[in-house]
Amino acid sequence: MQLQTMTRVMTCAAVMVVLGASGWASAQSGANTVLKPAELQKLFPATVYYDGQSAPVQLRNSAGVKFTDGHYMLASLVDTSGYSSGLAAKYQGYLIAEVPLKIGGKLLPAGAYGFGFLGGGRFLVTDLGGHDVLTAQSVTDTAMSRPRPMQVTVDASRGFRLYAGRSYVHFSR
Repeated sequence: MQLQTMTRVMTCAAVMVVLGASGWASAQSGANTVLKPAELQKLFPATVYYDGQSAPVQLRNSAGVKFTDGHYMLASLVDTSGYSSGLAAKYQGYLIAEVPLKIGGKLLPAGAYGFGFLGGGRFLVTDLGGHDVLTAQSVTDTAMSRPRPMQVTVDASRGFRLYAGRSYVHFSR
């Protein structure tokens, strides 16, 4: 009986090594991937904490990227109905970055943040206490025929674009 247990343990260990190696190899050989909605629903929490409250995320309005090393950048619009109008104006979405990002050429450390696309072509990132962390220039994509509330697209020359409707900011690693 002890031999059977040892055989099972060794078999499980071998399977785990093979699966781990294949995952590592695919992460090393793959490219950055824009996530599909079904993948985001598995990764993004249903509610998020911001400025002393928790709010539900709009998973149907979420977007993200899985980088070649297996780390993620996730973003989603949130339901801000319980927040004051002043705070809700600048807190439209929630951003989770497992790695530092460059947004509009500015460095954002890894972490969880609130964000909003503001008037005047501004993109604002705030910490979880509602304090401003980063402001970048946003761009309006007038050529987009059917804007979605939230999406990420590949921008071959500058990394990625995070869109809210027709407004977007560039981001990269």
